[in-house]
Amino acid sequence: MKIRSTALVKGFRQSAPYVNAHRDKTMVIMLGGEAVADGNFSNIISDLALLHSLGVKIVLVHGARPQINHLFEQNNHFTPYHKGIRVTDETSLNYVMQAAGQLQLAITAQLSMSLSNTPMAGTQLNVVSGNFVISQPLGVDDGVDYCHSGRIRRIDVEGINRMLNQGSIVLLGPIASSVTGESFNLLSEEVATKVAIKLKADKLIGFCSEQGIIDEEGNAVAELFPKDAEKMLSNLENQSESGSENSSGTLRFLRAATAACRAGVPRSHLISYKVDGALIQELFSLDGIGTQIVEASAEQVRVANIDDIGGILDLIYPLEEQGILVRRSREQLEQEIHQFTIIEKDGLIIGCAALYPYHNERMAEMACVAIHPEYRDGNRGLLLLNHMRLQSKAQGIEHIFVLTTHSLHWFREQGFHEMDVNFLPSHKQNLYNYQRKSKILALEL
Repeated sequence: MKIRSTALVKGFRQSAPYVNAHRDKTMVIMLGGEAVADGNFSNIISDLALLHSLGVKIVLVHGARPQINHLFEQNNHFTPYHKGIRVTDETSLNYVMQAAGQLQLAITAQLSMSLSNTPMAGTQLNVVSGNFVISQPLGVDDGVDYCHSGRIRRIDVEGINRMLNQGSIVLLGPIASSVTGESFNLLSEEVATKVAIKLKADKLIGFCSEQGIIDEEGNAVAELFPKDAEKMLSNLENQSESGSENSSGTLRFLRAATAACRAGVPRSHLISYKVDGALIQELFSLDGIGTQIVEASAEQVRVANIDDIGGILDLIYPLEEQGILVRRSREQLEQEIHQFTIIEKDGLIIGCAALYPYHNERMAEMACVAIHPEYRDGNRGLLLLNHMRLQSKAQGIEHIFVLTTHSLHWFREQGFHEMDVNFLPSHKQNLYNYQRKSKILALEL
């Protein structure tokens, strides 16, 4: 009896490359007070513990805005803002320290939990907080004294790395001390950004109420470059000034992510604190679930090299088994590897095609076209075709032809026309398999 593999097994196998890729990497995670107050917070903590168990080095930066505001309301206390920053007087600072301190203890307690029959069972996490961030006052601006609102003066990178290398999670909050022994209220997103930059972190991850950056159709934007993120940031800031309150979490992340990306942090991710497992889905699945800000696209088209052979074989093997592609041995692939173009995403080959030129006839065959099953809804086949067109034109090729048994309609949609065997270059005519009865289609360049 043949036992079918389960969704769990499939998911586990798909996540394996990401488990290897994320091991020993440093991730700075922004956890706002809204996320801590949400009912899904315990699941986020469990996912952080899972990341830690997989060898990820975690610096957790928490905010406390809603908790601070709640204390102010309870005590009928009002603080003004100047240029979007709270003016923290002596009384305000006491409330800020109270809220931030309580939150730090609550997060530490959650990370320390190791009860049986919970996702945290058997874990033993060391959570370290300390004077890793040294602050200084913002001072006076436009005649407004910020009092105990401050900025970062320096970060103890060596101390943080020492704790991470010892297997601890480093927990930082929005309050930091100065060299004069005073305490200052900082923007948590500034702490997260500066720490990520100074540590040369591999990722900055933020949480908001939405599932990433949402477009006009209500879908999460999968990927943004910094210049696009800055345009979106400008639009959201205008909305915020006109009274919109929904964009605050997104605003804070976009400011942090664009600054971090410009300073060398490769990727910043924004996900929802309301969705159970969002962090795991974003980091360990093919497409993720939220929005990432990247300096260069996670997906690229390039000419294959010898190191790509294993990935190409994994991609084309199922299609060879189904009789859709003609079998190629590893030895053949090694000889022809530089004729292959691949689409790579996060180290995984998700598409490939080969171009075999016949220079005397000014023709070229596009062959071995394969797209990963999880990515066939996009335009990646067309992406490969366009790449082949450019390669062919550069070589003086006038026609691209294909032999196909299953993709006749797709090639027709791209402008190919059906031909007979006599159209093929003479050498290819001699190799034509009449039993396979492949359709011959050609595109004039």
